[in-house]
Amino acid sequence: MGRTSTKENKNSYQLAREELGLTREKASELLETIAPERIEKIENERTVPRPDEVLTMAEKYKRPALCNYYCSRQCPIGREYVPQVSVRELSAIVLEMLASLNAMDKKKERLIEITADGQISSDEIDDFIRIRQELERISVTVETLQLWTERMLANGQIDAEAYKAKLGE
Repeated sequence: MGRTSTKENKNSYQLAREELGLTREKASELLETIAPERIEKIENERTVPRPDEVLTMAEKYKRPALCNYYCSRQCPIGREYVPQVSVRELSAIVLEMLASLNAMDKKKERLIEITADGQISSDEIDDFIRIRQELERISVTVETLQLWTERMLANGQIDAEAYKAKLGE
């Protein structure tokens, strides 16, 4: 029987495993390709997991958010280009999306004015930055919705076969 961790600052990999009530040994059996010793090193941040290990944990733990955690915080390229996405409820995601889209509706004319000539002049920079930030907020909200969907599919709360059929996969 494995020991219960008393570590206070647990990373997402350890939290996901513990939420399932798995020891490292049982997690290793579930994951099939990751030894308990390797899991310990990943959870204690003595090593960074490989992308294939993260994919395996995300699938077997049914925690697709682990992929965003890895990409946005541990992958050298992802830290630069992948935003951190937090798991939220659908209603909060939709409300944020609608707020952002409404804000952009008011700013689209200004964006057209700024970009029509293919250049951004010094008097347009402030407006352009604000608009770009709002677009980035929309992008993160779309990623949040995608993560929510993946979580619901992984947990069986959305019929995966019907979903994939509608997507044409």
